[in-house]
Amino acid sequence: MAQDQITVEERARGRRVLREVVPYLWPEGQFGLRVRVVAALVALVLAKLVAVATPFFYKGAVDDLAGEFGEGAGLLALGAIGLTIAYGGVRLLNILFQQLRDVIFAKVGQTALRQMALRTFRHIHALSLRYHISRKTGALSRIMERGVKGVAFLLRFLLFSIGPLLLELVLIGVVLVTLFDWRYLAVLVVTMAVYIWFTFAITEWRVRIRREMNEQDNEANQRAIDSLLNFETVKYFGAERREAGRYDTAMAGYEVAALKTAYSLGLINLGQATIINGGLVVVMVMAARGVMSGDLTVGDFVMVNAYMIQIILPLNFLGTVYREIRQALVDMGEMFQLLEQPSEVVDKSGAAPLAVSRGEVTFQDVRFAYDPDRPILKGVSLHVAAGETLAIVGPTGSGKSTIGRLLFRFYDVAGGALKIDGQDVREVTQESLHHAIGVVPQDTVLFNDSIYYNIAYGRPDATREAVEQAARDAEIHDFIGSLPKGYDTQVGERGLKLSGGEKQRVGIARTMLKDPPILLLDEATSALDTETERDIQAALARMGQGRTVITIAHRLSTIADADRIIVLEAGAVVEEGAHADLLAQGGRYADLWHYQSAERADRDPRNTAEAPAAE
Repeated sequence: MAQDQITVEERARGRRVLREVVPYLWPEGQFGLRVRVVAALVALVLAKLVAVATPFFYKGAVDDLAGEFGEGAGLLALGAIGLTIAYGGVRLLNILFQQLRDVIFAKVGQTALRQMALRTFRHIHALSLRYHISRKTGALSRIMERGVKGVAFLLRFLLFSIGPLLLELVLIGVVLVTLFDWRYLAVLVVTMAVYIWFTFAITEWRVRIRREMNEQDNEANQRAIDSLLNFETVKYFGAERREAGRYDTAMAGYEVAALKTAYSLGLINLGQATIINGGLVVVMVMAARGVMSGDLTVGDFVMVNAYMIQIILPLNFLGTVYREIRQALVDMGEMFQLLEQPSEVVDKSGAAPLAVSRGEVTFQDVRFAYDPDRPILKGVSLHVAAGETLAIVGPTGSGKSTIGRLLFRFYDVAGGALKIDGQDVREVTQESLHHAIGVVPQDTVLFNDSIYYNIAYGRPDATREAVEQAARDAEIHDFIGSLPKGYDTQVGERGLKLSGGEKQRVGIARTMLKDPPILLLDEATSALDTETERDIQAALARMGQGRTVITIAHRLSTIADADRIIVLEAGAVVEEGAHADLLAQGGRYADLWHYQSAERADRDPRNTAEAPAAE
């Protein structure tokens, strides 16, 4: 029962996929592509007409050589040599029309592939941060890759396989009934029916094996990507053998599934060959008896054989195509499941762009939880005035980074409201909101491109002078100038060719170039050494001038100069004020300050045995 349910679901998914793909065969509003579809169909029909006429020339040449006269004897006037040359000519003409069909249709298929790839790519970027955190990037890329490739294949299948095969069957059926006997057609139809039944039945079984192989392929690919992205970590822990073992385990699962696929392929090919050759032998025996009785000529015998082979070839191809199309439907089904994944954060209908006049940020009794059973923010209220620098501190898990994610609207608040200049961020477009906020994260991730590209990413239309000025403001221009290729230096995957401080400076330059009215610094220096941190703090201070700045910090020494400091604990504001005032209160902030000060003292090399003993 469960298996029947799965089959029903698979068929329903296949129908949904077909409904999504069929419109690409007749692209709306694209007259040029529609003309190409019609022209490809015309070339297809001409190719089939020529293909059905071709065996007549073959029969005529054989009859002329055998000195026999049968149906189509008028062709014998060309002679055996002339008929042989004509036979070669019409075969070439058939190939010409087929290639012309493919050339004409190529633009339609590639346009559909490009549009589907773009649609999927945009949708993936529109999905929530929660979705991307829970998904495996390697598996996601494979789903997209296989699904998009399936689109072009499916379009060719719909236009150039089923329809043409049926047309050729009808034409050959008419020839067999007209020139020979209805029993020839009956054998052909029975052979095809058994072949199609066998192919579809076995392929449905193979589809489940293919799905298992896809899952193992995704897992192996994900482990490989994960291991390569963490190359340094693998080296640090001497874990090459361990990683190779994990990858080999995943590949072993893929090997088992792939072997099942190969064995089942051998079974289906043998079964198809048995059915086809059985039908071919029956028809040829009938034709041989006709020749022996004098009802048919040797040329007729040859022509029947040619027609059988001519119909068997596309029929055998249909089996291959059906297997591939079922595989494509599986691959595309995964992709369309991805496309059906709803975006958690979407713009409201009629949402207006955010209008930032001052840059005031207000949290009004904000509540939020990643998991309903584990609340993170429990009624947080705070106000950041225009041009003010607000620092948010607190222990790990207090909700500091969550505030930054809500401000950028990676998630929507579960209760309360978050406003910028009095506008609820849920009422404005995400594009305008993201444009108004500049973020410098703890770990700046760069694209595997040039330093120039990574800085200019903040504002792609910026001039080179503006890019270089941003680099100067971030105090990285001189470093870039010292490199052999300067701004054209490639940073490597995720910027691994640069140090942590260099990456941070590139990230700061990128955000400076963006020139946002609101700045979010999410522990932007916590992963850096003290000297680099001081240099980058100076760059961040310059960047914050004239802007509303929200700093999420772990090191309290980096935010002592903030206009106001808020202490979060267990998702609630427990203290608020300037640095000196909070120290004077002797509360939670003072405890954190004294604890970190003691840690710094312990790390200071000057605090060694030479220091005076405590009294």
